[in-house]
Order: sequence, then C-alpha cells, then structure tokens
Amino acid sequence: MMTDLHDLTEEQRAIIATARAFTDSQVRPFAAQWDRDAYFEPSLVRHLGELGFLGMLLPTEYDGLGLDARTYLLALEEVAAVDASVAVMMSVHNSLPTQLLHAFGTEAQKRRWLAPMARGELLGAFALSEPDAGSDASAVRCRARRDGDGWIVSGTKGWVTSGTHAGVIIAMIRTDTADDPKGSKGISAFILTPDLPGFGVGKKEDKMGMRASPTVQLVFDEMRVPADRLVGAEGMGFIYAMQSLEHGRLGIAAQSIGIARAAFNAARAYATERKQFGTPIAEFQGVQFQLADMATRITAARSLLHTVAAAKDRGVAVSGEVSMCKLFASETAMWVTTHAIQIFGGYGYVKDYPVERYFRDAKVTEIYEGTSEVQRIIIGRAVSKV
Repeated sequence: MMTDLHDLTEEQRAIIATARAFTDSQVRPFAAQWDRDAYFEPSLVRHLGELGFLGMLLPTEYDGLGLDARTYLLALEEVAAVDASVAVMMSVHNSLPTQLLHAFGTEAQKRRWLAPMARGELLGAFALSEPDAGSDASAVRCRARRDGDGWIVSGTKGWVTSGTHAGVIIAMIRTDTADDPKGSKGISAFILTPDLPGFGVGKKEDKMGMRASPTVQLVFDEMRVPADRLVGAEGMGFIYAMQSLEHGRLGIAAQSIGIARAAFNAARAYATERKQFGTPIAEFQGVQFQLADMATRITAARSLLHTVAAAKDRGVAVSGEVSMCKLFASETAMWVTTHAIQIFGGYGYVKDYPVERYFRDAKVTEIYEGTSEVQRIIIGRAVSKV
C-alpha cells in the first residue's frame, strides 16, 4: 500500500523498483527461516553495497549515491516491508556511523572509511549504549586514557546492531577522568575496528524480534586505539551522537512504516479470502473499520515522515519533528500489527503466517534509538519553548 505517493520522480520510482526486486529475490524467500534461526546472512552486505544502498546519503566523491533523505527512506521502507532485520542493518549503517563520520571526520578519515562503507566492503555499527546507560546516554562509563600517541580503551558497550559483522564501529567513549568528570562533555567519538588488540565480541542477545539482526555486547580489554581514530574534537562525542541520531530516528520511522505496511497488506489479503458464515470477512463492517484505520495511520505516518525529511534536506532545524516521526510511526507499527493479528484470529498467533513476526519486529521500534518516552520528552521541550 503506497497509494499516497503521487509525486515521485522517475529516479525515486526506479530506486523503489530496485529495492523491490532485491528483496523479492534475495530476502523474501528466506526471511522467515532467518528469523527462526536468528541468522544474519553476510552476503546481504555485499548485495546492498553493489546496489548503492549502503551509501545512499553519502556524496559521490565517497562512492555514495548523493541522494536526498526522502529517496533513501523510500528504499528503506521497501526493504522493511519484507524483512525488518535487513532494514535495521541498512538503516544503522546509512545513518549513524556514515553520517557522523561524514559530518565530523577529517578528510583523511572520510577518504579511508566512507568509500569502502558505501561499497559494502565494510559494514558500519554504532556503539553508544552500555549495560547501565540506556536512555541516559550521557552516563556511559567505557573509558579511554591517553597512552603516548594513542589511547587505551576499557569497558563494555551494549545493544550494538550488526556488532558481530561490523568492520567499522563509531563508539562513544569517556575521555575525561574520574578526578575531573565532565558529564556529557567528557565523551568523545572513536573509530574502532575488530583488528584492534583487545577488541572482543561479547554476549549476543536472544531477542523477541529482529532476530536476524545480531545485537551484541562489545568488550574492550585494554584496547589500544591509534590517535587518528578520534573523530572531531575531544569531548564532543555526545553532541555528535545526538545529532546523528536524528538521521537514525528518521530511518526507524521508515522501518516502522514498512513493517506496518506489510502487516496491513497481509491482513487485507487474508480478509478477502477468509470466510465466516459464508461471507469473506472483508465484507464485515468491523473488519473494514480496522483496515480503514490501519491504512489511514500508515498514510499519515508516511506523510509526516516525508515532510520532515524534506525540511531536514533544506537545512531546517527539525529535531522535535524528527522525534514526532519516530514516535508516531513506531506506535503506528505496533497498533497496525496488533490489529493485523486480530483480523487473522488464531492463525495470526502461529508462525504459519507472517503477521506474528511483524508484531514481534514492531515492538522494538518503540524502544531503540530513543524510547517513545524519550521522544515525548524531546517533543514536549520543543513545543514548550516560548
């Protein structure tokens, strides 16, 4: 269901068609099994890179496609409508590590890392949260201390998407000292790679949804990090992270819309086939009302997202509106998938049909990259300014 998209360019239509062809051949036949096995398919990174889908927002000088945010979000929704696990890998890579490096990295850092990331030779990840630092991201305790011309890093990062396969991780690490704590101003951004001595992958989370996207802890044991891996200015990492999360939250909104759209399409198809009392249930007003509300919410979420994305492309400050997108789209995904299961009845509760997977995948969109409660705080502060 994309009936509200009437103003697409030929380029945008071509990118949607490319994303659809990719997911139909490389993802759809395997998505349910990947979910059951909690299996990440590494070849997807190469395929997405070959299509340009891992550098959609990067300039062509770094082998990116140089596209606007709306076009990227259209492709991301298309992928999410087939497999949200693949979409979150694509979303995190395109938004957090690549955009942070592009915005704040040195030219040497950008030349070294961005082109391989755009080509799919290196998968990107982002490490901010820790076991004891979630919504309060400024409370990170993973610490770096100076050592000659480099840094020694010790600590643990949690909830790292793609952490098992990432070749580049942008990590937020505390560079102040216990004797001189600086709060959020004591956090710096570093480029980490798995080849650094002391780098380790810890516990892999056994998740309810997004099971084909590995989420892990990263453990740094006296890990030596070269001086040229510091991104931007020391102590500015928290600010860089918060700005980069705007891109990430737009991506989660698009992902949420894709999940909701998939659930709606499945419920609509089922309602036209399933008969009760000799009549397709799609002819019952109660079911029609549910489908009507599902379609309306999806259309509203997408319209909000694309309006805000276009404003961000124009350089407008839209942090509050970005949070509105993430909040409304994620809650739409949860609402739509819940009602999709209700339309399926008992069949919606079993794995023979995909709506139970959509339901499980939807829930985390209300949690990661800022919970719904955090989004309401951001929105509340924005609308309360005089």
